[in-house]
Amino acid sequence: MLLIVFFVAGLLGYWAITKVPSLLHTPLMSGTNAISGVTVLGALVVAAVAVTTSSTALALVAMSLAMINVVGGFLVTGRMLAMFKERKNRGRA
Repeated sequence: MLLIVFFVAGLLGYWAITKVPSLLHTPLMSGTNAISGVTVLGALVVAAVAVTTSSTALALVAMSLAMINVVGGFLVTGRMLAMFKERKNRGRA
């Protein structure tokens, strides 16, 4: 049953992503990367209640990857917003 849910979620995710116009892709991805903070909290909870060393290690891997996603999302957002700021030296040649 879990494999079926995973397969259907993958298909729906792929279908949803391909329908997003390229103009909206960066703002939407920046927003959804911020949601990875929930994954960080979930991995932190799993690491706190982990019974075995392997579950602690998997939780730490999940937390590390989610933090990379969060930081990357904010970096992309910062670069995107910097494109819309006016340059002070634009009028000077």
